[in-house]
Amino acid sequence: MTRLPQGFWERILFILDNYGTSLLKGAGTTLVIAIISTLIGCVIGLLCGVVQTIPVNKEDGAFKKVVLRAVKAVLHVYVEVFRGTPMMVQAMFIYYGAARLFNLNMNMWFAAIFIVSINTGAYMAETVRGGILSIDPGQTEGAMAIGMTHWQTMTSVILPQALRNIMPQIGNNLIINIKDTCVLSCISVVELFFSSKSVSGTYYIYFEVYTVTMAMYLIMTLFFSRLLRWFESRMDGADNYDLATTDTLAHTSGMHSYHKKNDIGNTNLDMREVGR
Repeated sequence: MTRLPQGFWERILFILDNYGTSLLKGAGTTLVIAIISTLIGCVIGLLCGVVQTIPVNKEDGAFKKVVLRAVKAVLHVYVEVFRGTPMMVQAMFIYYGAARLFNLNMNMWFAAIFIVSINTGAYMAETVRGGILSIDPGQTEGAMAIGMTHWQTMTSVILPQALRNIMPQIGNNLIINIKDTCVLSCISVVELFFSSKSVSGTYYIYFEVYTVTMAMYLIMTLFFSRLLRWFESRMDGADNYDLATTDTLAHTSGMHSYHKKNDIGNTNLDMREVGR
């Protein structure tokens, strides 16, 4: 076995030099699982959230009422179970339970993405439901008044606005998944934490190894948090906007821009000059 350096920073450099590639591969696996699972979880949560907000009206048929209530009950159980239990327990229950009950031996990638996706979907279902309910009910009533179906109302009126409201939570789920994929080491998924355990167990240098591991997790989460904030700012749109020129009620046209705070004084001076 290679002799270890004695100093802290010398050991850090030793780890990076000899096991940097292994740790980077583990970090790559962590990112792939987190990103794909977050995207799939968002789709699951979107579908669950929309279904949970479908209204049951008195004029609906008995079959539709029964089916909707049954589906909503199943979705409610799914959300409560996966939000109320730890992901590590879910991973072991699903991975080893599938092998014992159904003789289904999942490979690493499928097991990891499936477990994280359905866990994320449960959280996103409540996020989407809350985002939909945050939109003014008057918009739904207006859409229904002009003959739009529930699906048309959701896709054309409600969801575009709700998506902007839930974007921070989508980003938050991605950051959480980057960190929480470490629990998948319990089913031998070779992500960053699993790679770190292997390195630290070889030389029994836990402090130095997990210093490097913590720095790698921090770099990944900071990068994606900044990227998501930039994306949110792009969704806000520009500060200036074009006034409608085809509307007969519009008396002006062209560009309009809100005055900045330091321009308010100049605007007041111009108004006083006009009044003289």
